[in-house]
Amino acid sequence: MEKIGEIEFRVIGKSGNQELKPDNYDIKQISSLLHNVEDLLFPNNKKERPLITYDIQEGSVKHIFKTSIQTIIGFSAILSQVNENQSIDFLDLKTARAIENIQNLSLQKNYEFQIKTSIKKNYELQISPDTKYYRTENIWVDAEFYFYGILKDAGGKSKANIHLDTEDYGYLTIETGEEFLKEREENLLYKNFGVRAIGIQNIETGEIDTKTLRLIELINYNPKFDASYLKNLISKAKKNWKDIDPDKWINNMRGGYEA
Repeated sequence: MEKIGEIEFRVIGKSGNQELKPDNYDIKQISSLLHNVEDLLFPNNKKERPLITYDIQEGSVKHIFKTSIQTIIGFSAILSQVNENQSIDFLDLKTARAIENIQNLSLQKNYEFQIKTSIKKNYELQISPDTKYYRTENIWVDAEFYFYGILKDAGGKSKANIHLDTEDYGYLTIETGEEFLKEREENLLYKNFGVRAIGIQNIETGEIDTKTLRLIELINYNPKFDASYLKNLISKAKKNWKDIDPDKWINNMRGGYEA
């Protein structure tokens, strides 16, 4: 049987004039924390993650999460490193963003979050209106990207976008604007496309912030091997190279250097 550990998020603050407790803690705050905790623990592969259970207890408000001890050990190390560095720049994007979300909630509601695990008895990380757990903006720069995959969905109620299923980056949401989708007469769905897009990228790690992607160009893309097309290209190349000595050409390219 898998060993289980705990994570405790203690929230200290007020609801109106009353001290915070489970009876006056709004469900929206619970929902927000549940979503952020999943990103903190499993920023990438959520499909294969172990079970996470939840309980809310007295003591201001205590959120108790239980999951595999291996996950708890890793998360405890992250808390200690964040606390020591007073920075979240070294974290994966989703993990850093989840901590930023908790920091923003602390500022909005004047809450203090005290976080610890069953690995250590003392609170390993405290987030309050006085802390500044935000990513450093100057390590994130504008960049241009090319993605390839199957276009699975297009549209959106409040923001027009397309959803591209890729092998390298997973399921991407790319903002398009309503006018782009209105102009498309043909059916885009379930076809292979290349997408040229802009977004922001971490200059130190190369990580892409996929929530910032905006479409520049949609490219018709057929990844199937076309033997006749390749044969035709080879045939054309042979004519251009018929009067060239390959050994002499290679020596010229080397500049006389002998391998």
